Amino acid sequence: MMLVTAAVVLPGPAGESIVDGGVLVDDAHIAAVGPRATLEQIAPPGARHLDFPTATLLPGLVNGHVHLAMDASPDPLGALLRSEPATLAVDMAQRATRLLAAGVTTVRDLGDRDGLARRLRDEIDAGTRPGPRILTAGSPLTIPRGHCHFLGGAVEGVAGIRAKVAELATAGVDVIKVMAGGGHLTPGGPRMWESQFSRAELRAVVEEAGRHGLPVAAHAHGIAAITDAVAAGVDTVEHCTGMDGQGRMRRYDDLMREMAERGVAACCTTCGPDWRAVRATEGDDVARRTYERLVLLEQFGVPLITGTDAGVANASFDDLVGLLELYHWLGFPAARVVELATVASAAAIGLGAVTGRLATGYSADLLVVEGDPLVDLSALSRTRLVVARGRTYPAGDVTRPATMTSTDIKEGLR
Repeated sequence: MMLVTAAVVLPGPAGESIVDGGVLVDDAHIAAVGPRATLEQIAPPGARHLDFPTATLLPGLVNGHVHLAMDASPDPLGALLRSEPATLAVDMAQRATRLLAAGVTTVRDLGDRDGLARRLRDEIDAGTRPGPRILTAGSPLTIPRGHCHFLGGAVEGVAGIRAKVAELATAGVDVIKVMAGGGHLTPGGPRMWESQFSRAELRAVVEEAGRHGLPVAAHAHGIAAITDAVAAGVDTVEHCTGMDGQGRMRRYDDLMREMAERGVAACCTTCGPDWRAVRATEGDDVARRTYERLVLLEQFGVPLITGTDAGVANASFDDLVGLLELYHWLGFPAARVVELATVASAAAIGLGAVTGRLATGYSADLLVVEGDPLVDLSALSRTRLVVARGRTYPAGDVTRPATMTSTDIKEGLR
């Protein structure tokens, strides 16, 4: 067993905190959470005690939209197409460690090729590789020559849709991804705001996925694609940009209300710190209008998922905090931002009873950061320790789990 203590413990839900508290870990799960004095009394003799007297302990973070098969370079598609499967598998494993080093203990990979994310998931689950928990979609469904067709998920008609969903389910994916609309990454494909599937076809995706007990995530920038995806019964909408038929961003209040009523979550990826470039070049007013959908979705009660689209151009694997700072800049209280990146996102991707909070019986996914993120959100980037399903990783080295003592923490990891 292992006891981790810190100056402040944030269990996850906004408003909850424990001063001078800790978490008692039993193998891969949390055995108890509470004040340090209480946990020291119940910790068995010989339990490791890792103490961080100037730090904050909180749940591991959730990045709800990543692409481990892409390299976040200016030309991620070219790099992907040039990569052999064996080389790509190695690169994906390295990107997973970067996520872990940044305090991310759970991700959804929403589009890879050759089942590589699924294999990496299984290796991490088995403890043979370091990395976050991965929910993988495999190859996303798209139309022939449609958005991301190069990932191998092209289908035609309802029969083709059902066959592909069944194939992915048999292969062991955790979620079905469908490209309800186009995107800028695919040369010659439908434009971002154009729909790729009819509402009936999207309903077939949802129905077939439901037969296999799988949720559906729909890529949709256009209002028409979002509308059809929500009506078809998808679980999450990715991007949710709100573009009209001419590619202009519009408010879609009625649709947001419907999403809230149906419990459809939104993962509005904004590629991490790119929002700062928008502020710098266009000014604060334009930046606020560009990202106002985050505020509106929150006001209407739509469940939100924090996700960076890591892997696409210039969206790195180690800066979820850059995205979280956008929420804060838009007016979200720091406590709510932390809640979104932990409790709320875990619940919205179907893991609300598994991870995302510090509570007895939950997975031992912990993050220790220097300082207090409720006072300074950038503290989330000052990682001291990551614990992923009970495996401890010191700051600066997530290549392998570590056997650590309190002396190691105090002397070697400041």
